[in-house]
Amino acid sequence: MALTIGEAPFGRRGSGEFNFDTSVLEAHTLYFEDSPKRVRAEFGGETVVDSRRAKLLHETGYLPVYYFPEEDLNPDLLHPTDHTTHCPFKGDAGYRSVEAGSRTAENAVWAYPNAEGVFAPLAGYAAIYFGAMDHWYEEDEEIHVHPRDPYTRVDVLDSSRHVRVLAGGETVAETDSPKLLFETGLPVRYYIPPEDVRTEALSESESRARCPYKGEATYYSVETGDVRVEDAGFSYPEPLKEAREVADHFCFLGEGVTVEVDGEPDPEQ
Repeated sequence: MALTIGEAPFGRRGSGEFNFDTSVLEAHTLYFEDSPKRVRAEFGGETVVDSRRAKLLHETGYLPVYYFPEEDLNPDLLHPTDHTTHCPFKGDAGYRSVEAGSRTAENAVWAYPNAEGVFAPLAGYAAIYFGAMDHWYEEDEEIHVHPRDPYTRVDVLDSSRHVRVLAGGETVAETDSPKLLFETGLPVRYYIPPEDVRTEALSESESRARCPYKGEATYYSVETGDVRVEDAGFSYPEPLKEAREVADHFCFLGEGVTVEVDGEPDPEQ
C-alpha cells in the first residue's frame, strides 16, 4: 500500500482528519521525490534501466511509480511508437517499446517531454510499466508487483485478543494468541497460529498472490459440512523480512467467512 491509497492519509478513503481544508488537495496531487536506492529493470535478459538517480512519483489514489533520467535507460533497446496519451494533470505522454532478442514489450516506456509549469520536473524523466518487465531490483533484492513505498510500514505484534473464524456457522479457527499485522492504509489483519486452526477443513487452492512487503501468499478453501468457501484463507510460508513473524500462520477474510474479535464481528473483514 502507500500514503496515497486506501485509508492512508492521502488515499481516497483517508480515515483520519487534517487540521486544514483538504479541498485544497486536488484529485491528482503529485509528489515527486528522489529515491536513494539503485533501481534496475530487466527484459529478455537485457538491462533496460540501471539508475542510482531514480525518482518516485506519488499521485493521489495511485501506487508510486519510478521515473528515471533518460540517460539511465538503455537506448539500444528502446524504439519510439506512434502511441500517445493525454493526462489532464500531467500533459501529453509519448511512448516507446522495449525490444530484446525476439521479444517486444509494446509501449512499455512513457515520458512527458513537454511537461511545463508545476509538472516541469517530469521533463527529462521516463517511467516503465512495472508488469511489462521480467525482473525489477532495488539494490540487489528483487521486488514484485510495484515499487516499495518508503512510507509504507508493516508491523507484526503479539496479541491476546480472542479471535474466532466461522464458515457455514462452524468454527474453523479460534485463538487467544494471534499475530496482528498492521500495514499502512489497510485494516488490521489477524493471523492465527496453525495449532489453533482446523487444518482438516482447509484445502490448498491454486491461487497465489504477491505483496511487495509480505511475499507470496498461498490460498486455501474452507469446507464445513455442505458449505465450501473458495480462497477464504491464506498464509505466507516464506514471508519477507517485514512479515517474518506470520510465517505459516493463517489469515481469513472475504465473503463467506466471519471473523470475530473479542466476541464482535470485525467490520473490516
